[in-house]
Amino acid sequence: MTPVPRPLGFEDIAADSPGDVPPGFRPINMGGPFMAHNGPLYAQWNGQRLLLGFRVEARHTNPLKMCHGGMLASFCDMLLPCAALYQGTIERRFLPTISLQIDYMGSAPLGAWVQGEAEVLRSTRNMLFAQGLVSADGQPALRVSGIFKMGQLIGDGHDADPFGLLT
Repeated sequence: MTPVPRPLGFEDIAADSPGDVPPGFRPINMGGPFMAHNGPLYAQWNGQRLLLGFRVEARHTNPLKMCHGGMLASFCDMLLPCAALYQGTIERRFLPTISLQIDYMGSAPLGAWVQGEAEVLRSTRNMLFAQGLVSADGQPALRVSGIFKMGQLIGDGHDADPFGLLT
């Protein structure tokens, strides 16, 4: 029987370090208290799509020191609507999740750079349909699709650069 690595303790989390962030990525403030605890997230606008990423830290991992599926799911749940806001297909709105489908194709070990990009497939008056791909250190890790409700406007709905990436 293969031994399971010891669970992470406080000393592992206290020694946690975010590591390097790829060039062009900036820290962004989003996700409220949840991301204040689980972030930071980083973003980059490549001229066509929003790229969203994070470095897997000890606090993001399961007992095998791989990024926990729940953290990856939360990342996907933010990736799709954030990408939609930057593609200019909708006004800036709160987009509550109706459905999120994730196919886990690979793992994201401690220290990996997780990065995703997404595209809007369709938007209606009431719903947004999007899909995306997420990689870990450049290797495919997740395929995601989601349906989101068109919620209330944020501000006047016309902030085309909520994370300050276009300047």
